[in-house]
Amino acid sequence: MKLEEFTIGQEFQTRSLKLTKEDIMRFAGEFDPQYMHLDEEKANQGRFNGIIASGIHTLAISFKLWVEEGIYGDDVIAGTRMNNIKFIKPVFPEDELQITVKVIDKKATKDETGILTVLLSTFNHKDEKVFEGDLSVLIKR
Repeated sequence: MKLEEFTIGQEFQTRSLKLTKEDIMRFAGEFDPQYMHLDEEKANQGRFNGIIASGIHTLAISFKLWVEEGIYGDDVIAGTRMNNIKFIKPVFPEDELQITVKVIDKKATKDETGILTVLLSTFNHKDEKVFEGDLSVLIKR
């Protein structure tokens, strides 16, 4: 979709994705090697009583599920920024995540492009919001 095809307030829903403990540990081992993501014994004694997903993992899944919807298609040029990132609740093994995407801003630029900003809101299978963040992209008009 091109910039003009989006409307402020428009919403999209993604498919869901279930996270396994192995998924969480694999991601954390490479990108966020902290005990709450990798060490079951230590994590069981911590605040969340077990392994939790990295916030960066939750952000990456949210972005992946949105992009896989194919709404931008070939009209997207590049991401420009992410703002107001909030890790609201922990994500546990076997949580199933789904994202609601809401268009919150759009601005034409001088050339044949514009900036589109969407709010990604990620929910677990209990309908609890676990993540939220604004994503802006440079997109064709």
